[in-house]
Amino acid sequence: MRPASVEILHEICRSLPETELGVTWGDVPTYVVPRGPRGRGFLLFRHPRGDAVDPETGEPYDDVVVLRCASREDRDALIEDDRLPFFTIDHFRNHDTVAVLVRASRLPEIDVDELRELLTEAWLSVAPKRLAKEHFPELFAPRRTD
Repeated sequence: MRPASVEILHEICRSLPETELGVTWGDVPTYVVPRGPRGRGFLLFRHPRGDAVDPETGEPYDDVVVLRCASREDRDALIEDDRLPFFTIDHFRNHDTVAVLVRASRLPEIDVDELRELLTEAWLSVAPKRLAKEHFPELFAPRRTD
């Protein structure tokens, strides 16, 4: 296993087509696709809030990363996988935005290749179809049923 890190997370996000680090919700650093004002966020660095706290101290986590998911089923599978440090909070449990949370300090518990796959899936969940088909045509090729 090659452990992930915040630096690797940034490298992967920057490598995805037409992606930029912008801001959403006023001042929250967010990777968006496509670049520019029409970009939609697929990963954001959340400010500390009282709804994601250390269960022992009650202090808000100061390193929460929010990652978009393609579906509620995908989100639930990540949360239920005991190998992975993903979690959710009430705010995201029934929100229109389907996402998981992870503390940046726990990224090393995720393999780099798995993180790359998750970030690509997050990117695909918000990228314009034209862009997704252009850069990942293999995902849109008709399946043979011989």
